[in-house]
Amino acid sequence: MKTFIAVSALVAAVSAHGDHQDPLKAGPHQGLWYQTLPGDGGTQADSVYSGISTFGRLPYHPCLANEDVKYDIAFIGAPFDTGTSYRPGARFGPNGIRQGSRKVRFSGGYNVPLAANPFNSWATVLDCGDIPVTSYDNAYAIQQIEEGHNSILMREPATNASAPGPSKKGKTLPRVITLGGDHTITLPLLRSMNRAYGPITVIHFDSHLDTWKPKVFGGAPTHQASINHGTYFWHAAQEGLLKNDTNIHAGIRTTLSGLSDYVNDGYCGFEIVEAREIDTIGTAGIIKKIRDRVGTTQPVYLSIDIDTLDPAFAPATGTPETGGWSTRELRTIIRGLAGIQLVAADIVEVAPAYDTNAELTTMAAADTLYEVMSMMVLNGPLSEMGKMEIDAKEDM
Repeated sequence: MKTFIAVSALVAAVSAHGDHQDPLKAGPHQGLWYQTLPGDGGTQADSVYSGISTFGRLPYHPCLANEDVKYDIAFIGAPFDTGTSYRPGARFGPNGIRQGSRKVRFSGGYNVPLAANPFNSWATVLDCGDIPVTSYDNAYAIQQIEEGHNSILMREPATNASAPGPSKKGKTLPRVITLGGDHTITLPLLRSMNRAYGPITVIHFDSHLDTWKPKVFGGAPTHQASINHGTYFWHAAQEGLLKNDTNIHAGIRTTLSGLSDYVNDGYCGFEIVEAREIDTIGTAGIIKKIRDRVGTTQPVYLSIDIDTLDPAFAPATGTPETGGWSTRELRTIIRGLAGIQLVAADIVEVAPAYDTNAELTTMAAADTLYEVMSMMVLNGPLSEMGKMEIDAKEDM
């Protein structure tokens, strides 16, 4: 009898639960596909683990095929790795970084430390895909990267296009973030930046100097062989692409051919912050050195080699060096650059084939760029920087 009563109660409970199911919503279902997120808004098309991979699930436009596309910040890939001296594979970096960025926009993308949402702001942000880069001819590939980047860089932005800006011609331009690729790509990118801004200040996060003379790094049997991921800043200095005595390396911990490498680095216009300095001056001290060197009033190019991180945090890179910073430390230092006038950036040397199945390196690269994008949004359109320059001239 007791068993019968218990079973009857269970059936009744199940029936009662079934009676309270929410009715299915009647179509059309567009509201289900693109739900408005709580908080500061934005939309999410589907689960973060599904769909086509763009950076942070941004809208995709083949910008190189359509000159009418408008944006304030553009992501563009440069899949090139035939300038590397150790592990190849960074040609897959742009795709890997996009895969690693799938969760960046999780729950809406609000950046708590910087109090900004780069996905829901004044800025139109797009993923412009990749620059077509040949793997058979380095000279031509470098030209492709320069011209592709410059095509994206020199267009009118979506916001305040007619307002004065900090470019050489006094115009407001969009910002461009490049996904590498080995670090050789920074030379054609700086050539492109020079066409827009003239000699520019560089903040360089890396474990290596990358200012080596070609005869020291690689031997330079030909001119083209002299351009690689360890010499591109030497070439940039020789070509007048760098603004004198305002550039800085951070995270350096490489071995050298001798102390003359540091002397040569100084001739190229750089100050050095060693990785080990974080043990004595902390992240705040690193941030202060960078800010004191570059200031907050001039256009700055930011180049980030993922090997700034210790291989424990970023194993998938072309030339790993132990003794580096943690992902948390790097992100803290990057956020400490808020207010510096970043006009463009790159992240390089992500070689996904060497990553773990947990995607440690590609996630670290994506999250670092999320901080960069957030700071660009916080600084407002580059027309604001143009206004600062005009006001400064009027005060003189």
